[in-house]
Amino acid sequence: MPSTASQYWALTKPRVVALIVFTALVGMFLAVPGLPPWRALVFGSLGIWLAASSAAAINHLLDQRIDALMARTAHRPLPTGSLRSWQVLAFALLLGALSMGLLVWQVNALTAWLTFASLIGYAVVYTGWLKRATPQNIVIGGIAGAAPPALGWAAVTGELHPHALLLVLIIFVWTPPHFWALAIFRRDDYARAMIPMLPVTHGVPYTRWQILFYTVLLVVVSVLPWATGMSGLFYLGGALVLGAVFLYYAIRLMNPPNELFAMQVFNYSVVYLMALFAFLLADHWLLPPPELVPAIPFEPVG
Repeated sequence: MPSTASQYWALTKPRVVALIVFTALVGMFLAVPGLPPWRALVFGSLGIWLAASSAAAINHLLDQRIDALMARTAHRPLPTGSLRSWQVLAFALLLGALSMGLLVWQVNALTAWLTFASLIGYAVVYTGWLKRATPQNIVIGGIAGAAPPALGWAAVTGELHPHALLLVLIIFVWTPPHFWALAIFRRDDYARAMIPMLPVTHGVPYTRWQILFYTVLLVVVSVLPWATGMSGLFYLGGALVLGAVFLYYAIRLMNPPNELFAMQVFNYSVVYLMALFAFLLADHWLLPPPELVPAIPFEPVG
């Protein structure tokens, strides 16, 4: 039987949170010409990781009934009885409090407020309401999951820069084709749990068209860092190749060779985002930094 420590670790959704922290780190490195200040890099990353882990634990808590009905999630700590609800709640609140305290103390207030808003957006607004209210849940709620690059940027500069918001836009547009591919494969689970995911409410063919539409939009949006002077030709080449492969998957999904192909699309979408942000980072180090446009200043209240 898994240890108690491993059950608490599972609450943090480590693979998902690792991708979140990676995109935040890229935001930190893109925010300045050289290396980010070590304090922002270390404590900013830790604070964002703690907040994302707290949101993941709250997700476990609010979704325990749903998780028990779905094959993909039935093994989680709450459905199996490995942990109790009060333990998960206490763990989530502890992580959230540590995150906010650390970010205010060692980073800056803007990062703390933005991180808190993202935590509430995902854990409460999306998980507690949108997920059960509308088949557009992942689109509307996607802004919370797309925020990490802006959090990383703000941790380093104390400002919200338009280039940081462009990184947020990329993840925001990436989220629907990423998650709807999984939803197609797991549609029976979602139907059994009475969650109105798009393949359940509108059918698989309609969802496939939506995935194709958002993938085309994603390819266009992914070019914007080059078009705005944020990145150079090295990134552009990588983005176009990655986007072409994603488009192939989305087109092939219209008439898939088998039921498992939707999971192949889902798995590639994860590789796509990691590789795209890796190209952004590599391009930033290969080329001189472009001139930055004016930032949006943060004025503390009071």
